Amino acid sequence: MRKALFGLALLTTLAGSVAAATQAAAAAPVVQPDQQRAGVILTHDETAALGDGPIPALVTMVVPESRIGAGLKPDTQLYHDQNGNVHASLRQVIEEAASHPDGSVVVMANVPGSHGTRLLDVFQQWH
Repeated sequence: MRKALFGLALLTTLAGSVAAATQAAAAAPVVQPDQQRAGVILTHDETAALGDGPIPALVTMVVPESRIGAGLKPDTQLYHDQNGNVHASLRQVIEEAASHPDGSVVVMANVPGSHGTRLLDVFQQWH
C-alpha cells in the first residue's frame, strides 16, 4: 500500500509540474495498469519547455538518477554502454528529444518495485 501511495504521489507531483511548466496543459495522460505505471505523452513544445525549466533538476533532487530509466532512440548522441546503461542526465535526455523538430518524450511514473529499481522512465520519440 505504501508503494502505491508513493507512486501516486510521485505521479501527481510530476503531472502538476509538467502542466505548470508547459502552460498549455495539452499533455496526454497514459495509464498502463497492467504494467503498474502511468504518465504523460508530451508534445514537442511541452518537451522543449520541460527541458528548459527547473523540473528535471527538481525531480533529480527527489529521485536519484540511478532510479530513472531512459528509452533512447537508436540514433541518439547520448552515451550508453554495451549493457544499456545511459550516462546522461534527465535534462540531457529531454533536451536531446526537444532538439529534433518532431521530438518529444513520454514520462512514466512506475509503482515502486514494478520495474526493478526504476521509479521513473523517460522515452524519447522522433522520426
